[in-house]
Amino acid sequence: MKKFLTLLLLCAPAICQTKPLVIVKAAHLLDVRSGRTLDNQAILIDQDRIKEVGDVSAISSHASGAQVIDLGAATLLPGLIDAHNHLLGNPKDLSPAQSLRTSSAQAALWGAHNLRTWLDHGFTGLRDACEPDAFYAQIALRDSVNMGLIPGPRMVVAGSCISLTGGHGDADLLAPDQSLPRRPNIADTVDEMAVVVRRDLKYGADWIKLMGTGGVMDTMTDFRVQELSQDQMAKAVELAHRANKKVMVHAHGTEGIKAAVRAGVDSIEHGSLLDDEGAALMAQKGTWLVPTINCELRTLQMGASLGAEPVMMNKEKALVALKRAGFEKALAHHVKIAFGEDDDPDYIDDEFVDLVNWGMKPIDAIRAATVNASELLGSSDSAGTLEAGKYADIVAINGDPLSDIHVMRNVVFVMKGGEVWKSNR
Repeated sequence: MKKFLTLLLLCAPAICQTKPLVIVKAAHLLDVRSGRTLDNQAILIDQDRIKEVGDVSAISSHASGAQVIDLGAATLLPGLIDAHNHLLGNPKDLSPAQSLRTSSAQAALWGAHNLRTWLDHGFTGLRDACEPDAFYAQIALRDSVNMGLIPGPRMVVAGSCISLTGGHGDADLLAPDQSLPRRPNIADTVDEMAVVVRRDLKYGADWIKLMGTGGVMDTMTDFRVQELSQDQMAKAVELAHRANKKVMVHAHGTEGIKAAVRAGVDSIEHGSLLDDEGAALMAQKGTWLVPTINCELRTLQMGASLGAEPVMMNKEKALVALKRAGFEKALAHHVKIAFGEDDDPDYIDDEFVDLVNWGMKPIDAIRAATVNASELLGSSDSAGTLEAGKYADIVAINGDPLSDIHVMRNVVFVMKGGEVWKSNR
């Protein structure tokens, strides 16, 4: 037994390899950096990493004995990344009281279910953009994926949705004589902001999420109005950056966007009423925008049937009438843009179509969900492109997304870290 254990400890990888080399090949491969589609390409995979990318014949010649996955006429892409969503709870229930009716345990079970949907659609990376759960089930899910307990994308997660009393993120929707105890995500002063941020960091948040303006999917706030002060947001940035964490800010309204950028935040979520001054400021400071178009359009179409109340639907109608102009200003000023859906992952592919319909080139929409999103999430060294040394996160689609972005819906193969999750060959 001692000799056997010694052999295990000293065994060379070439001898003790537990999985055979794998070749994934297809008729086409989209190089997201250059924007070129390469033909007859193969990806050589060793364990959970890409070892080599190149011509099928060349790779096959020096990887004899490798397991071959032939995806025929498909197009290979890097694993996709959703940089703004909320994984806990039932995404088909938009009623404002959903979180009050759902226990932390039940929300986590919904989250485990939702994570499979992201994988089915080719999303091997995800940033959770805060949750109303005071017990941080999203952090437990992140850790459970990392431990291999449940399947799901690689995640970075925000903690609580940090809000003012009565702001977008205050879960107490009840009348004053029926009010709930104060939740730990509420910060009405700079000092209270420090306490809430430190709580999120204590319990393992990768990102701090601030509710900088009012929102749409609540019954109390005005999405145009700045809620958190610039000083409050600057305090959150100070504490998060000192801990090597980042800050994202929900901001629809014009002044709230600019206050957040001046405070030094890392990304603006939604950015709906972005003006030229704000867009120029974001470009100057390198602040990211995650525009989340599809959630607004789909809610306008279907929200009432999913439990959204009339006041919410009225706000959605007003927001959609203004949002495209803000997105076009971001494009004109060359603001850095990452992909985020902020909606039911069953509909996540529609975000690609909306980005293109509103002015993006197809390759830029795909970059938003690959190389751009990996840069925003700090994972450029391991994800976002099909290159040697990175995780073997590979998606195959039927069709050419550069000529028809709608084919991003045609995901036929998903591999995460060398493990095949989906194969409709």
